[in-house]
Amino acid sequence: MPKAKLTKRVVEAARPGAKDVILWDTELRGFGCKITPKGRRVYFVYYRTPDGQQRRPKIGDHNPMTCEEARELARQWLSKARIGSDVSANRKADRNAPTMDDLAERYLSEHAEPKKKPRSVSSDRTLLRLHILPALGRTRVSSVTRADVARLHYAMRKTPGAANRTIALLSKMFNLAEKWELRPDGSNPCRHIEKNPERKFERYLTAKEFAQLGAALAEAERTQTESPSVITAIRLLAFTGCRLSEILTLRWESIDWERSRLNLPDSKTGQKTVYLGAPALEVLNRMDQEPQNPYVIMGRNPSTHLVNIRKPWLRIRARAGLKDVRIHDLRHSFASFGAGAGLSLPMIGKMLGHTQAQTTQRYAHLASDPLKRAAETVASSINAAMKGNGEDVPPLPNLRRR
Repeated sequence: MPKAKLTKRVVEAARPGAKDVILWDTELRGFGCKITPKGRRVYFVYYRTPDGQQRRPKIGDHNPMTCEEARELARQWLSKARIGSDVSANRKADRNAPTMDDLAERYLSEHAEPKKKPRSVSSDRTLLRLHILPALGRTRVSSVTRADVARLHYAMRKTPGAANRTIALLSKMFNLAEKWELRPDGSNPCRHIEKNPERKFERYLTAKEFAQLGAALAEAERTQTESPSVITAIRLLAFTGCRLSEILTLRWESIDWERSRLNLPDSKTGQKTVYLGAPALEVLNRMDQEPQNPYVIMGRNPSTHLVNIRKPWLRIRARAGLKDVRIHDLRHSFASFGAGAGLSLPMIGKMLGHTQAQTTQRYAHLASDPLKRAAETVASSINAAMKGNGEDVPPLPNLRRR
């Protein structure tokens, strides 16, 4: 095997043979160039691992890589090999390292699908398909940096809510990547990515607006312009503070008539008990139970429940003059009336099925209404006493007298 200082002229002057021709560099031991029978010229480096195994990884092809560039890279690799690093094995591991596409597939199959609600899994799939994988799908999990995440977050700045949910999903995926030993502990690149401020729209119905809604429902019931299932669903939403999905999927078997409550086996937060007031019980008592249908809010097809009430709700709220009210605002309004009646935040959270106290905290400002009424009562009593309307009220001294 010829030996010479490898240069552009030496490499290009070598002629292919019936077998590979190897040119060894005299300047850097272990650095060489292989000329294949078809004339392809490939730079490589030769070394042994600490346990004596031989390695000969490819550095690159001659043109576009120059001989000098290949020699410098070979020098770096040989230096790493001398301290025990196996460059060839590391490169192979890098080539086989899981990408974000792989992590997404594992996240869905091992975490989301077994542990999350179908609706949440569907939302995760949407974020992955529309945002995460187009930007990071081919990137190795171990190579994603905070700059990559920040770039994605900024690219979604026109949809701040979706951007925040995307970062939350990515953060969970990287936490799992650490657990699965795909990244070092504490290396989550989503740390210190500041969430976008979001304007939360919360609409609370007043007593007058509830009267308007009640009148619209009564009219729809009288004229039969909406189905009994739709009208019942809306009334139950108002009287219980339940989520829409909880009412639409309510089964007769979940109603505990003796204890006046609903035993929901699978709500957003797991099993849930909903206590029923007299108005809610009256609504349920007025519904006819179909022997072949297990659902309270029946759909058009036998044995099914109503899937969506969006269009009927738009018609009913228009009749009630409440065009800016969403169906979920009935849940907020249920909580606001509870706060206005002096119920504690933990009690309201229990009624709504909140598992975290901060979720109920949004209604804290409404709880000041009872205090306001109490202050007004006390001040009015004092005012009446000061005006002499109370009993045994001593006269006030004339402060202008000297």
